[in-house]
Amino acid sequence: MAPFSRLLTLLSLLQARRDWPAQVLADRLGISDRTVRRDVDRLRDLGYRIQSVKGPAGGYRLEAGSNLPPLLFVDDQAVVLAVALQTVGLSGTGFEEPAARALATVRQVMPGRLRHRIDALQVATVPEQRGVDEKPVDPAVLVALGSAVRSREVLRFDYAAARSVQAGAPQPLPTPVSVPGGTLPPPRRAEPHHLVARSGRWYLVAWDLDRADWRIFRADRITPLTHTGPRFEPRNLPGGDVRTFVSGRFRGSNGTSLSWPCTGEAVLALPAHDVAPYLADGIVEELPGDRCRVVLGAWSWVALAATLARFDAEIEVVGPPHLAQAFATLARRFTAVASGAAANRLPDLCPEDTTAPAAASPDTTAPTAARA
Repeated sequence: MAPFSRLLTLLSLLQARRDWPAQVLADRLGISDRTVRRDVDRLRDLGYRIQSVKGPAGGYRLEAGSNLPPLLFVDDQAVVLAVALQTVGLSGTGFEEPAARALATVRQVMPGRLRHRIDALQVATVPEQRGVDEKPVDPAVLVALGSAVRSREVLRFDYAAARSVQAGAPQPLPTPVSVPGGTLPPPRRAEPHHLVARSGRWYLVAWDLDRADWRIFRADRITPLTHTGPRFEPRNLPGGDVRTFVSGRFRGSNGTSLSWPCTGEAVLALPAHDVAPYLADGIVEELPGDRCRVVLGAWSWVALAATLARFDAEIEVVGPPHLAQAFATLARRFTAVASGAAANRLPDLCPEDTTAPAAASPDTTAPTAARA
């Protein structure tokens, strides 16, 4: 391995974990302990603060420095950096312009062979469709939320109500506060625990002090107030894992697991390969006679029945009885709609396309059951 490439690899290893025994570094790089010491000294000369760790094995630790030394990337890291900067648009933060400038700056200082790889890797991003009341999150808001999470300080903030109707149970409104010319809800008070990015949106997972319960707040509706509250001792998040909690809440559960509140089984008169691409986390089993067995979950029995009804095929409910009853509920609703439409029949503006798939591509996102 060439000396320069070896320095990059050594720096990459030192950045990967806190402490490295000298012998382990020598084995990973295929060099002697003495060469490791010389390479560490070269990195120190470049401005990297590398501390020697005492002990039976001895080793090295890369400390955080006050000044930013020259950035060195191996080839794969440079490509990952370029991809990350080009896909910032998916984060919902409005950082696209700064990310483009950062990519241009990084590209200018890279060797020609890496510049060629980055130029060949042009990524087009397709952000999630946003609601009428959505806007990119202010970067300053994200910094304020992240600071409160890290400092474990009670957060006081104004929370804007949604301007569009959303699915899910209505939430009680806070007690209004009289102000000149009208009333405004009082500031919310919460213990911030996690800042989460999900499907192009940012959320704050926090313990709401006024409601004495966990809440998931939309970050684009939060306006942090100037002064934070006292420090707090973090509570135990239901399920113990923020990913499980957030995913579970958006599926309509209490957040302790990834299971759907309602899970049912049915047989569809379609081949499994026509059904599987549209069922996300559902289970599809091939059956004889171009049929398939489907095990699928949803946030309600009616929602589960509606999901299965999207397929242009006969349906046989295996269980449970709640699913069959949900189909009966849908049948009554559809019959009422059809009866009203029969009196004023319109021409078919969407003729059947025999080349279309059996079902439209589904939206697997459940209603926001975890609204604040």
